[in-house]
Amino acid sequence: MFQAKHQLIAGLVVALAFAGAAQAQETYKIGISAGLTGYAATVDRAWSDGVQTAVDVLNEKGGVMGRKLEVVIEDNRSNPQEAVTVYRKMVSSDQVNLFSSGCVSAGNAAAAPMVAKSEIPMILCSILPKDVEWAFTTLPPAGFEIEKRFEYLRDKTQIRKVGVLHDPTPYALLQKDVAQKVAAKYGIEVVSTEAYKQEDADLSVQLSKMQSAGAGAVMKIGLGGTTLTAAKNLKQLDSPMLLLTSLEDLAVFKPVAEVLGDKFFFVASPSQVFEAYPDGPLKTAIGQFLDPWKKKFGDRDPNWASRGWDSVMLAAKAIETGKSFEGQAVRENLEKITGFQGTTGVYDMSPTQHQGISSNPFVVAQIIDGQVRIAQ
Repeated sequence: MFQAKHQLIAGLVVALAFAGAAQAQETYKIGISAGLTGYAATVDRAWSDGVQTAVDVLNEKGGVMGRKLEVVIEDNRSNPQEAVTVYRKMVSSDQVNLFSSGCVSAGNAAAAPMVAKSEIPMILCSILPKDVEWAFTTLPPAGFEIEKRFEYLRDKTQIRKVGVLHDPTPYALLQKDVAQKVAAKYGIEVVSTEAYKQEDADLSVQLSKMQSAGAGAVMKIGLGGTTLTAAKNLKQLDSPMLLLTSLEDLAVFKPVAEVLGDKFFFVASPSQVFEAYPDGPLKTAIGQFLDPWKKKFGDRDPNWASRGWDSVMLAAKAIETGKSFEGQAVRENLEKITGFQGTTGVYDMSPTQHQGISSNPFVVAQIIDGQVRIAQ
């Protein structure tokens, strides 16, 4: 009898040991819904590579709490409907533990209710969905990009009338509304607001309307190749208007600068003008990312990748704080993160604040003689 009980206990111990070892070997899966093709491809590819870089660095150190991380990525083709499809696949088939998804805001918003129902945290590159309980973002408030451009025009130029040129994405529409609301605060008047589609090959009609309305600058809001289209149209029109654009990959901006020269300005994140910053916590955080990034990708634009890196580091912080990989615990501990120095700024989360960066980190920059510099 005693021997039988002893064997049973020994068997249970061995089984538990094997179960523990199996659990330790399980990977923590990070899913990415990204526009690897379509209008968001430039930024979402960079974001995804930034996520993978962070995962590689953490895995080289043994993972998070002894558990390795794994990236599962699906191309949503920059399409909201396709985004829902790939989210559903990653939830049901891949059984991801957390989403660190790209910049297709409409796709993230459409999938958010389903992801929340599955109790999977989301740390996004995009604006927050309406259902924000399970969603967080590394993106600063949309108004920051607009306000930094207005601030530059007010302080560095005599231009007081602008045109707003925007695409139909949720983020662009949000920025457009901000521009119309805050322009007067900077002594600026929006004299023309024009829309375009990402596939448009000519924006000269919209730009001509702005010029006729007396605009001295174009505030372009939107990603992709239409920025170069706008630059070429301005050149063809021999327009004196400046072009001030949103955050974007520098690979998109370099040919634009070749067309417009010193008439082209853009909003830049700290990682894009790294050398201009003094030593301190921000520069240290960017440097910790840039070292492995440059080893793998050289001089490729680090901006969107650095935010992807931040998303993984925020998740790791939440897991380590709560000592748990369980979705609800990760979500609750993301809400407790304060004073976290990231590559774009300091993140302060709370149960009512899931957009962690509250201080404007941006500068207005130019590309002169092939070099990125802060505009003077």
